[in-house]
Amino acid sequence: MSVTVIKPGILDTLQDTGRYGYSHWGINPGGVMDTYAARVANMLVGNDSKEAVLEVHFPAPQLLFEQHALIAVTGADLSATLNDELVPMWHPVVVRKNTVLHFPKWQQGARCYLAVHGGFNIPRWLDSYSTHLKAGAGGFAGRKLEKADELKFKDSMLYVPGLLPDGKDYRVLKWRAGTGKTYEHPNEICFVKGHEWELLTPAAQKELQENNFSIHPSSDRMGYQLRGAPLQVTKHKELVSSGVSFGTMQLLPDGQLIVLMADHQTTGGYPRVGHVVSSHLPRLAQLRPGDALQFSLTDITTAEEWWLAQQQELHILQEACFEHLNQLV
Repeated sequence: MSVTVIKPGILDTLQDTGRYGYSHWGINPGGVMDTYAARVANMLVGNDSKEAVLEVHFPAPQLLFEQHALIAVTGADLSATLNDELVPMWHPVVVRKNTVLHFPKWQQGARCYLAVHGGFNIPRWLDSYSTHLKAGAGGFAGRKLEKADELKFKDSMLYVPGLLPDGKDYRVLKWRAGTGKTYEHPNEICFVKGHEWELLTPAAQKELQENNFSIHPSSDRMGYQLRGAPLQVTKHKELVSSGVSFGTMQLLPDGQLIVLMADHQTTGGYPRVGHVVSSHLPRLAQLRPGDALQFSLTDITTAEEWWLAQQQELHILQEACFEHLNQLV
């Protein structure tokens, strides 16, 4: 079973939830930008939540299914169609052989995720399926997808043709994932204080929380460069490079902020004035260059409560999806 790239998108890569344990080698975790959407896509098709998914951006690819498949599309709304018929997102969908998946029109969000039942049959590199573009390793030959690439699927015990009505190119299964509060108020991003928070002047601390920031066009999977009123520091201080993570908010010498994203470096020497809370990283990942955002300060206890609630929601969803698939089979 496989899917073939008829026309590639601007940046289509195979990713999983990240490559951890190698930062001391200078190898960052990488992985999907929106872990929530990627995990949900896998759950909807009965996969382990850490299976590889296809992360696509707009303009997005056209994909031909060479075999029947059970798929799910989550994340950004790029008007997914099967043989030019609009299909709903956040649903499991059974697809017939020789059907074309296309994403012709951007609606909202920045990144869309495609999961297939069983997962993509690609080798692991350093315990992860994720594509590391700079190293040229992982994913599909360590690179973004190109025309005529063929992505093979892993073997599955599910007899997909038996789930398709006669004469239909696809079938939308009845259950759907509700995203809860994950993407509510998408431009409001909460953070906790970073190690160098006190380097900001009181006025700058207030401005960071009250002013709007916009995402610069040069932003990418490595980091979001923000534009807003320059933030002042009490004194300029040389810092020893230290560990950084997905969501670290660094203050650049010109007073502007950069928020590190999935492909961030492993260490950095700029002041770490804050860290985006984990439960809001999916919101951040779905913002695009030009979008505005506003930061709001919270405390670690509250951030942990939000994260635990989100994990509980995902656990319940996974159990429900497995139960639905078992009943269907």
